[in-house]
Amino acid sequence: MIKIELERVDSDYAMEATNESGNKILFDGSPEIGGHNKGMRPMQTLLAAVGSCSAIDIISILRKQREDLKDIKITVTGEREKDVTPALYTEVHAHYKLFGNIDPDKAKKAVALSVEKYCSVAKTLEKTAKVTYSFEIIK
Repeated sequence: MIKIELERVDSDYAMEATNESGNKILFDGSPEIGGHNKGMRPMQTLLAAVGSCSAIDIISILRKQREDLKDIKITVTGEREKDVTPALYTEVHAHYKLFGNIDPDKAKKAVALSVEKYCSVAKTLEKTAKVTYSFEIIK
């Protein structure tokens, strides 16, 4: 079982989440609702989770293939439902920048395997959102 503890850190909406290892994430509400931009919004962390989850997969796959991945940068965007509560994601797109001398076919396969098969966050989000991806190799 995964366990996350949350503690309120101000008199408004800021919360600090801590996992079993002591790692922390700070959350906050938007200024429009009285937050102070001290941390990510909960829905933003879902997009960050897609990127970080798939990055772990892609790095692992390319390492196993002995590809020369020097760095990876990911931009994740999301569109949410309009004028409804709760406003779920309807579209999520991840764009991967893979740095290094990487075989394009292996990169394509690694990204596809991650998003379409291995990334638990993407698989969870695809129940309500269209999850798409793209990549580029930068040598």
